[in-house]
Amino acid sequence: MDLRESFARELGWVSRRWRTRINERLAGCGLTFARWSTLLQLSRCEGLITQTELAALLGVEGPTLVRLLDALEKKGLIERRLTMDDRRVKLIALTPAAQPVLERINQIAREVREDILGDLDTSDLEACLTVLRHIGARLEGSLGKSRNAGH
Repeated sequence: MDLRESFARELGWVSRRWRTRINERLAGCGLTFARWSTLLQLSRCEGLITQTELAALLGVEGPTLVRLLDALEKKGLIERRLTMDDRRVKLIALTPAAQPVLERINQIAREVREDILGDLDTSDLEACLTVLRHIGARLEGSLGKSRNAGH
C-alpha cells in the first residue's frame, strides 16, 4: 500500500471513529449524528435558513432532511416557518429548548477534542490542518467541476 492510499484510509477511519466517539457520548441525550450535526449547523448559521440551503450544507437529500427535521421538531428543538414570499419555502429556526442541548453537544465535542488532541504539539496540528484544508479545497474544486460538467 502506498503512502497516499494509507493516508486516505487512515483519514476515513479517523473521521468515522471521531464521529462514533461523539455519538457514544451523546447517546444519552437521544441524539444521533444526523440530529446533533444538524443542530450544530443551524446554530452556526446567521439568521434563518431554508430547508434547501440546510440540505446542501449537510450534504443530504430533501426527503432525508424532512424526516430529520420532523424528529427535531417533535422534540421541540426546531420550528419551521413559512415565508411570505413563497409559502412552499420553509425557514428553519432553533427554539429556545435547543440551547441547553447545543451547550451539551459543544461540551462533549470539546471534551472529545481535548481527550484526542490535548497532548499533541501545536505545530503538528497546524501542519495537519494545512494539509486537510488543501485536500478540502481540492475536493471542493473537483466537486464544483463535476457538478457543472453536466450543465
